[in-house]
Amino acid sequence: MITRAFISGVSGFTLTADERAFLRAERPWGFILFKRNIDTPTQVLELITELRTSVDNSGAPVLIDQEGGRVQRFAPPHWPAYPPGAVFGALYDIDPRLGLTAARLSARLIAADLIELGVTVDCLPLADVPVAGADAVIGNRAYGTEPGKVAAIARAVTEGLEQGGVLPVLKHIPGHGRATADTHFRLPVVDTPRAELERTDFAAFQPLADLPMAMTAHVVFSALDPAQPATTSATIIEQVIRGQIGFQGLLMSDDVSMNALAGSIAERTRAIVSAGCDMVLHCNGTLDEMREVARETPELAGKALERASRALASRKAAQPLDRAAARAELDELVRRAEVSA
Repeated sequence: MITRAFISGVSGFTLTADERAFLRAERPWGFILFKRNIDTPTQVLELITELRTSVDNSGAPVLIDQEGGRVQRFAPPHWPAYPPGAVFGALYDIDPRLGLTAARLSARLIAADLIELGVTVDCLPLADVPVAGADAVIGNRAYGTEPGKVAAIARAVTEGLEQGGVLPVLKHIPGHGRATADTHFRLPVVDTPRAELERTDFAAFQPLADLPMAMTAHVVFSALDPAQPATTSATIIEQVIRGQIGFQGLLMSDDVSMNALAGSIAERTRAIVSAGCDMVLHCNGTLDEMREVARETPELAGKALERASRALASRKAAQPLDRAAARAELDELVRRAEVSA
């Protein structure tokens, strides 16, 4: 089945006629949902069915950013709230076993919510290592400031998602923790020497190099490529992401419509593909932009197709879960973190 190497958002709770025609013609590899697409569980189920029908692929991946904390697209009253990543880090400092247990439980419960709706991919875990003075866009989403701890918690999150039948997306490779700007609005430049980046930022991603998918950072690392952010830097993708970190899975861009990237949507798309990303992510649901992405995105083929197929094939069936017991255990662990704060 021929698909194009992009992931598409859509504008609302249901597809418009123009969106339906676009998706049928251009056949994106997958879809991503945001709060503008979410009303009730029944509505989400119907939208996901409609998305997959539009590309005649019942297995088309559907993605979401469901981290917990302030990045949670499915939220009360229809879905439970989950703690931010920093809670797992606080518990880890009390007892590493507690932090890892809580991270795994939270991700397992999130996966149970997602799989009921037909969402098969969560843009989680984060392996970003924040530093003092960085922009708050990562903030308490991060698991900590020490690479080994961050990697351990990210692995536990990965295990929870996979146990629930949901694929993880590692982000934001090779690191967003030092960014001094929110990439939704402008491009951050990190001037840290390469040796320090290798010791901290990149080190958190290396133990997670076996994950099936990862999302790039729209961040310039001047010691490696002073002109291009990681997303559009062939140097960083080849030497750092594929090389030093050793990630060989499906590499998708962060959102091509973010203002951190320069040029038109078409120019950004070409730059992402030329740099070596396997997949272009477009999130805002603006149809004219989606058309530009589709025009500049190749058919999924070669190594990109191999990586995409391998990623999807790695998804496991959900294991049984006592949700009430798991939630009670998670809540108790979160209370311990709050008492210790």
